[in-house]
Amino acid sequence: MAYLQLKDVTFKYPNGFSAVENVSMSFELGEKVAIVGQNGAGKTTTVKMMNGLLKPTLGDVLSNGESTKGFTTAQISKKVGYVFQNPDDQIFHSNILSEIKFGPKVLGFSPEKEKEMLELAIGLTELHDYLDENPYNVPLSLRKFITIAAVIAMDSDVLIFDEPTAGQDFDGVKKLSKLIDKLIEMGKTVITITHDMEFVVNNFDRVIVMAHKNVLADSDVRDVFWQLDLLEESMLKQPSISQVAHRINLESKVLNVDEMVSEISKVKVKTS
Repeated sequence: MAYLQLKDVTFKYPNGFSAVENVSMSFELGEKVAIVGQNGAGKTTTVKMMNGLLKPTLGDVLSNGESTKGFTTAQISKKVGYVFQNPDDQIFHSNILSEIKFGPKVLGFSPEKEKEMLELAIGLTELHDYLDENPYNVPLSLRKFITIAAVIAMDSDVLIFDEPTAGQDFDGVKKLSKLIDKLIEMGKTVITITHDMEFVVNNFDRVIVMAHKNVLADSDVRDVFWQLDLLEESMLKQPSISQVAHRINLESKVLNVDEMVSEISKVKVKTS
């Protein structure tokens, strides 16, 4: 049985608006998965049901075989942690260290485990030099890493990042990639919602495409980004380098610059 499962979940808001309908997906420990789709596809509503911020109107969410229906969000956070798209919706302490410490204290970690998780979270996010700062005195890019550190420190088995690259420069994106790889090495599951297709193809093997309040595809990243009909229906685009490869009729399903260089080199060898 998968560690995290959504089984035919539907969510309707109190005004009757249906945000997702009959959505099913599952995740194993140690996976890194990107969920992509245009605004309104149901991505954020779906992941908020994973950690109990929202409870499904129909269907069920199972975490390690247990339904989340009878648990609070705080209880579920031991298994599934969620990093908000806007860090200002998550931060509420007057200094960064207190923000990161809050989760471990609420969860009742021993002093030894709290120290271990704080060191890990601060190290992965490279926040050592900012711990005494007020979170609102640092730029948005760093505030996003503060909220990521706060969730890492809770030692959840599954971590959900909502638009983590928004507001990040090149170095910030590199830091995110390194951080995700380390979490996967630790056996965590990382689920990311993003509109950044370059980030997806460079960091994720599995991609779930959502549109029309449901799942259109759940497949290998290379397969997804070369299904042009699927991309059109979901209003997504290939990564820029894949678009170039398509236009010059390269045979391989290129996803990044290194693959593009390799394929062009092969063409040169054949024609020389």
